[in-house]
Amino acid sequence: MQSFRTELENPVVERDIIDLEKKINDFRSGKIHDERFRSLRLARGIYGQRQPGVQMIRIKLPFGKVSFKQLLRIADIADEYGSGNLHLTTRQDIQLHYVSLDRTPELWSKLEQDDITLREACGNTVRNVTSSPTSGIDPDEPFDVSPYAQAVFAYFLRNPICQEMGRKIKISFSSSDKDTAYSYIHDLGFIPKINEKGERGFKVLFAGGLGAQPFLASAINDFLPEDQLIPFSESVLRVFDRYGERNNRNKARLKYLVQKLGLEEVLRLVEEERTANKVKTFKIDLNTVPLPSYPFTQDYPEVVIENEKHYEHWLATNVFEQKQSGFFGVYVKVLIGDIKTDQARAFINAIRPYVADEIRVTQNQGLLLKFVQENALPSLYKALSDIGLANAGFDSLADITTCPGTDTCNLGISNSMTLAEVLEEVIYEDFPEFIYEKNIKIKISGCMNSCGQHGLAEIGFHGSSVKAEGKVVPAVQVMLGGGTVGNGVGRVAERVIKVPSKRATQVLHLLLNDFKANNQENENFHQYYDRQGKDYFYQLLKPLGDLTNLKAEEFVDWGHEETFVTAIGVGECAGVVIDLVATLLLEAEEKLGWANQALENEAYADSIYHSYSTMVNAAKSLLLDKGVSSSTQAGVIREFDNHFVESGEFTFNTSFADLVLQINKNEPSAAFAKQYFAAATEFLNEIKVLRATV
Repeated sequence: MQSFRTELENPVVERDIIDLEKKINDFRSGKIHDERFRSLRLARGIYGQRQPGVQMIRIKLPFGKVSFKQLLRIADIADEYGSGNLHLTTRQDIQLHYVSLDRTPELWSKLEQDDITLREACGNTVRNVTSSPTSGIDPDEPFDVSPYAQAVFAYFLRNPICQEMGRKIKISFSSSDKDTAYSYIHDLGFIPKINEKGERGFKVLFAGGLGAQPFLASAINDFLPEDQLIPFSESVLRVFDRYGERNNRNKARLKYLVQKLGLEEVLRLVEEERTANKVKTFKIDLNTVPLPSYPFTQDYPEVVIENEKHYEHWLATNVFEQKQSGFFGVYVKVLIGDIKTDQARAFINAIRPYVADEIRVTQNQGLLLKFVQENALPSLYKALSDIGLANAGFDSLADITTCPGTDTCNLGISNSMTLAEVLEEVIYEDFPEFIYEKNIKIKISGCMNSCGQHGLAEIGFHGSSVKAEGKVVPAVQVMLGGGTVGNGVGRVAERVIKVPSKRATQVLHLLLNDFKANNQENENFHQYYDRQGKDYFYQLLKPLGDLTNLKAEEFVDWGHEETFVTAIGVGECAGVVIDLVATLLLEAEEKLGWANQALENEAYADSIYHSYSTMVNAAKSLLLDKGVSSSTQAGVIREFDNHFVESGEFTFNTSFADLVLQINKNEPSAAFAKQYFAAATEFLNEIKVLRATV
């Protein structure tokens, strides 16, 4: 495993990987507590599977961008370390499964040789920054948002303000008002705008989220100037880190902080944080994401299209004209987001002569190819068809999004992957006309936590269970009426009825037949649903919820042969909370070391934040010694004053709060960074002396 130490040119990345190896060894030898280690590995993209002893690896691809070489590298890694399968996700990542924990440092080092990272793909961090896959070629876009998404990704990667937040933060960039990156369900969603002066900026959507309790984001700014994108986002993360919930993970997202404090107060705190920001303005480098290289104009030989009708369907549903005249974007529909490694290699070989060297993973678990000349379309279609990747109906009713569910996820209640395959088959066989219907989406999650985004679908299903005849029956919760309206406006699907999973096909038949029979002219599914009302659909589907007439096969989930049992493990989507005094002090020591290192490197804002974290961690350790627990950093600061300063055990010129919260009253200068580091060092030493005498 030592080879990676000399193969990586980036010393920061090399240090990360060596540190991961050390942490794994410390965990194996018992030096690191299991729960603490879990949070460490999650922040390195290593996620426990339903199956014991193996890990899921999440590869972080900013806005889903991947080159030919990178995809081939990932395929090789999946063969060498995993199960030989690539799973495309709704956050434009790629996941590998069945990886040994001990081999993850070596795996990471090999990915990094082609500039692919695992860092902060999971855990309480800024997750993958997503964007409309069409960004850069979208005919409707005011400008390309890709460099902005790249800037946000790069700025917050390894940034001390967002390494150990109470929960994750999700950020998206849509390319136009069509909002194909779903800004309305993100913590921070950005939609590009150009004002009357011709200046670039963004409409800002704030504190949205799906999960078990969906919140639609609030539009808080119609035009945030482009140079304020990074400073504003930094202020938000600083506030979330300080005031966000840390004990109750079910109430720890940004949406709950807004619910608790109110939108106006949270935005006031965001504005107050601006003083402490590393930057007050940030010019985005528009050259970081150049247009990809593509094949020179050439005459492609004629090919024989065996099924002209299918080719016409494919052209109509999977191909669109780019904003660059004479070029076309081509979508590749990927069933349940899974690509075997041999197919991935065949895919690259098939497309290489016809497309640009840039692939985008899409939010509905497909792929987008760019810069295809019109005369290359028949050849490309034939090449894709030969490897089974020319299915028509991309992003239509027949293109179902699903999470892995019980196949690999700890939280899965019922099978979602096989259900998606079965429902797609129903559409292709019984409702083929719906491959042209792009205003109705079906999305499936294996549980209520929305990894399959069922809450923003016109027709959504999430895994559940019901009891009948003294047994547990696999079930789905049917949800209707969600979806994208546009320009930051969205709809959350409503829970209508719960039915046995094996009846989901009947649910789909009833809904689509009713829509065909009863929707009015030019009426979309949202209008149809609103006109009929929730109770109409409950009554329509009510017979399918009857549990008095269950058949034997309905006690068995999709894709299984054995009788269904619920087996839900411990979820890891949000990391873990651990309040061990010794661990907190060790972390405080480590953070103080980072503060000193940043100071030496003249990274003053980073040093200041590490010093801040040192003091909060150290204070929390002493509070826990007294049995006092606080669920936020702001609470720790307040309670330390209440229990240690007012009692006289610690003395400050004014208060602990005044000492610590200098962080947002001062510019991140060299002088303040040195002063603040000295204060953190003194405070940690005092706590160590106090604990040694107890």
